[in-house]
Amino acid sequence: MAELVVLYKTPKDAAAFDKYYFETHVPLAKKLPGLKKYAVSKGPVATPGGPSQFHLGGRRAEIRQRRRRDADVRHQGRVRASESRQLVPSRVI
Repeated sequence: MAELVVLYKTPKDAAAFDKYYFETHVPLAKKLPGLKKYAVSKGPVATPGGPSQFHLGGRRAEIRQRRRRDADVRHQGRVRASESRQLVPSRVI
């Protein structure tokens, strides 16, 4: 099984980010073929040293890496470039 973890830096407008993420991004991601689990952090992302620069983290687990790669390609085709740009500036890989 393959897992993908994404951490998003704290955006300038957290409410707008959350609205887009949970109303647009999450429903699309949950349609990925082979998806076994999808989880999003709740509350601030903390570290042993205290608060972090991250707003939230997302994790998804798939059955096979090949399916994940193929699903990512299809997923990218479904999301319009203007929508994906709303998340990318805050994303840390």
